[in-house]
Amino acid sequence: MATAQAKDKPATKAKAASGDGSKAKPWKLKTSPGTSEYQMYRAEDADPPAIVCVVGTTELRYHLRAIEDLRAMLKKHGDWMPLGSADEQKPAADGTVEAWGRSPKNNRMRAI
Repeated sequence: MATAQAKDKPATKAKAASGDGSKAKPWKLKTSPGTSEYQMYRAEDADPPAIVCVVGTTELRYHLRAIEDLRAMLKKHGDWMPLGSADEQKPAADGTVEAWGRSPKNNRMRAI
């Protein structure tokens, strides 16, 4: 007997990113609509250690610790919550990963 899926959880599973997360073999990712590509890698030797996002010629760096912070936050929320997708000029919806990441209380999710 199949169990019913929660109404707010996604029905499909995302494809795994290619690459190993190193600068030499970064993760190759696509935006959620699948229209743009970007790369990310771990720069553990940076000061402070960073997760690096490369979109075209733009490079953004975030505290590497932010990934562990996100995991801990998701665990508190039952391992799943909506991602969110507001334009940067608009407020993020409450209860989303995006709202958590943008919160002034969350310094490690900001670009460094």
